[in-house]
Amino acid sequence: MENGVKIGIVCCSNGQKREYSDKIKCLEDTLLSIGLIPVFGDYIYEKENVFGGTAKERAQALMDFYQDDEIKEIFDISGGDIANGILPYLDYEVIAGSEKNFWGYSDLTTVINAIYAKTGKASVLYQIRNLIYDYSRQQTADFRNTVKENKDDLFGIDYRFVQQKEMHGIVVGGNIRCFLKLAGTEFMPDLHGKILLLESYRGTVAQMETCLCQLEQLGAFDKVAGILLGTFTQMEAEKCQPDMVALVKKFAGENLPIAVTRDIGHGMNAKGIWIGREFATE
Repeated sequence: MENGVKIGIVCCSNGQKREYSDKIKCLEDTLLSIGLIPVFGDYIYEKENVFGGTAKERAQALMDFYQDDEIKEIFDISGGDIANGILPYLDYEVIAGSEKNFWGYSDLTTVINAIYAKTGKASVLYQIRNLIYDYSRQQTADFRNTVKENKDDLFGIDYRFVQQKEMHGIVVGGNIRCFLKLAGTEFMPDLHGKILLLESYRGTVAQMETCLCQLEQLGAFDKVAGILLGTFTQMEAEKCQPDMVALVKKFAGENLPIAVTRDIGHGMNAKGIWIGREFATE
C-alpha cells in the first residue's frame, strides 16, 4: 500500500467500551504513523449492553466499506460473542467482487469463515489492536512490512509436528468456540481436504472436550487433511491436563497430521494467518 491509503475500521462483534477510547486513539495514531489513514465505522462503541448497533446496522457498516472505493482494506477491532448475527445481512456478491480483504480474530472467526464459504475469498485471522500492546514494536514492524512492502513478515509462523510429518490444504477455522457457531448453517465451510486451525482464549478441559465432541459429530476428523493448533490461553495458563494436544489426538486418531504453533491465537505477539488459502509444510 502507498502512503495515504484509507483503511476501514469496524466492530462487527461486541462494541468497544467508552473507556477504551484512549487505546483506539493510540491505534489511530500508530496507523497514521505508518502512512495509513484509518476511517472508523458508525458502530465502534457499545451503546446498549454490548451492542454498538443492531446486527443489520453493523453489517451495513461493514458493507459500506466494501462499497467505498477509497477503502483498500477492512480491519475489525472487536471480539466477543455477537458477530455471527451480521451474517444474513452481508452482500456476499459484493464481497466476492471486491479486491479488499477483511481482517479480524476471535469472534470474527464467524465472519472470516462465512466469507470463505460463501465467496471463496480468503481473509486474515489477526487483531490489528496488537499494534499497541506489549509487543507493539515488533507487531508494528511486521505489519508495516507486510501491508506496505508486500513482505511476509506477519505471516511467517513457526510450527512443529506432534503427529505425522507433513500436511497441505486450504486453512479454515480459527477460534474453536466461535467456529462451531457456524455448524449446521450455510456459512460453515466444507471441511473436506482442509487444514483445520483451532485456538482459544477461554475454556479448560471440559469446554475443549465438548467442542471436540461436536467437531467429531460433524465428521470433521474424517474430512480434514490436518489440524493446526494455535495457543489455548486459559488451558495453558492453568496447566490443564490432559492438554490440548492430548485431547485432540484422542479424537483425531493416529493417522491425521497435527502441528502446533505458538504464533497463532490470542497472544499479544500473535501473527496472522490466511483463512481460505493454502497451507503446505515443506
